[in-house]
Amino acid sequence: MKPKIFIDGEHGTTGLQIRARLNGRGDIEVISVPTGRRKDPAARAEFLREADIAILCLPDDAARESVDLIGDAGTRVIDASTAHRVAETWTYGFPEMDRGQAKAISRAARVANPGCWPQGPIATLRPLIAAGLIPSDYPVTVNGISGYSGGGRAMVEDYEAKGDDSPEFLPYGLTLQHKHVPELRLYSGLARDPLMQPVVGDFAQGMLTAVPLQLGTLDRVPTGAELHAALADHYAGLDDSVVEVAPYAAVERTPDLDPETYNGTNRMRLHVFANDKRAQALLVAVYDNLGKGASGAAVQNMDLMLGLSG
Repeated sequence: MKPKIFIDGEHGTTGLQIRARLNGRGDIEVISVPTGRRKDPAARAEFLREADIAILCLPDDAARESVDLIGDAGTRVIDASTAHRVAETWTYGFPEMDRGQAKAISRAARVANPGCWPQGPIATLRPLIAAGLIPSDYPVTVNGISGYSGGGRAMVEDYEAKGDDSPEFLPYGLTLQHKHVPELRLYSGLARDPLMQPVVGDFAQGMLTAVPLQLGTLDRVPTGAELHAALADHYAGLDDSVVEVAPYAAVERTPDLDPETYNGTNRMRLHVFANDKRAQALLVAVYDNLGKGASGAAVQNMDLMLGLSG
């Protein structure tokens, strides 16, 4: 019997992308509440409890409600909301984060799907902190740009309605209380909150994050080559990784830093740029905010939980 997958919130941005990625899959069965029963709370509970895996694409409170509705039914859960991202009883759904993370996800009953913004910084910072090249109390700043699909349906509709009048470059999170900060801090291994400066660009999807490092403030200053080697060693040691590390090179600019490069995929590429004389470095990640940052990550985690190749 094929495992049953229920996408709770399948008509939102992330849910629609997950459904599209699962179309044509012959190794699973996607179940949906019939149109006539969509407003029936009992139907939602019924399908949540019937599924082998429920993927929650909901606001935080609704995601918590879904978990409660499942109760003791045994349904495994992938939650794409922020409700459980730093909860101790949930497994974080970034398989490449550590060498044992993919196995932990495969065995988990509850998986917190990552947010889009933290993935690039976690991917670059965590291996460097683990290797002792960057201290955990380093004052991290994260910059970046994401497609407007990262803001959900309301932002998508707003951008598309404005057409040419949409802002090309829109900083936000100016209260410095971005919802992804706790997740970014915990899984990067940081001892203090990073400062995030996110930007929305006038393109539908795609993402680039950048972490600048003033290495001259450290007691022991690592070179750019050392930073790059630590990242390369970490990701080379993983099986079936979708994260790659670009060759280390001194360049003034490169077309590889196009945030739309990996649109429609679950890939992520990491770059290290450095000026050793100035004791400065820049860690950059390129990926699809709806791929590795949302729906693609959910499908990757689902496959791990079911022991499927995808």
